[in-house]
Amino acid sequence: MATVAANIGMMDSAYFVGRNEILTWINATLQLNLSKVEEAASGAVQCQMMDMTHPGIVPMHKVNFEAKTEYDMIQNYKLLQEVFNKLKIERHIEVNKLVKGRPLDNLEFLQWLKRYCDSVNGGIMNENYNPVERRNKVKDRNSKASQKGSKSLQANNIATISSLDGSLNVAGSKAGKLTAQVGGNAAGQIQQLTEQVNTLKVSVSQLEKERDFYFAKLRDIEILLQSPELEQLPVATAVRKILYSADAKESALSQAQEFMSTIVATVAEQEHESE
Repeated sequence: MATVAANIGMMDSAYFVGRNEILTWINATLQLNLSKVEEAASGAVQCQMMDMTHPGIVPMHKVNFEAKTEYDMIQNYKLLQEVFNKLKIERHIEVNKLVKGRPLDNLEFLQWLKRYCDSVNGGIMNENYNPVERRNKVKDRNSKASQKGSKSLQANNIATISSLDGSLNVAGSKAGKLTAQVGGNAAGQIQQLTEQVNTLKVSVSQLEKERDFYFAKLRDIEILLQSPELEQLPVATAVRKILYSADAKESALSQAQEFMSTIVATVAEQEHESE
């Protein structure tokens, strides 16, 4: 299993599987209805895929199918990484990129996962595995645990609020005395600070408008590259490498140029061999 995972390199055919094919595979296998690969960014889908491929190895009761925050998503990926370690799969999960919901990062990871699962089960789904029933059991169990925790938390909050009432009354009295002691200089300082805040608000507003303008342009490019007729073109892949680069200190241009050079050289070699 570890050998299979290690042999899936970046130039493997797995990474040329399109977004639509990946979505079809996920939806058919787990009986879901995803329309975008980034909808699988929570890590729950990946956990269930491994649960189906290696029944019993994933602690499914810990998987959060309702994960919306990055914290909850990270917990799912921690479980997945532990499963990889148990299976001796030498694959580091780039959690920080995946939880951001970037389409390219999630697509590449799902492409790898499909290649791995197919290599284990030969692309044949486990007929004895009911994905919907499996998810429902996990959700029901998590829901009951959440209700118990909520009741306990509510009881603790009531006790805490009661104990704080007296403290708040004392603090309020002290605050009133402190306000009375502040001299006339405070009014002038407050006015000066207010003017500075207003100036900063104007600057921030201008920067936000500029940011939104350029973000809209990049988003238009991203949507264009996701069109079926362009998605698999090498130049589209090169542009996505620049768009989704997470390293702010290093430009992704050289990596994209290297990728294009490799593609051009490969095509030229193939044309030469066919002559």
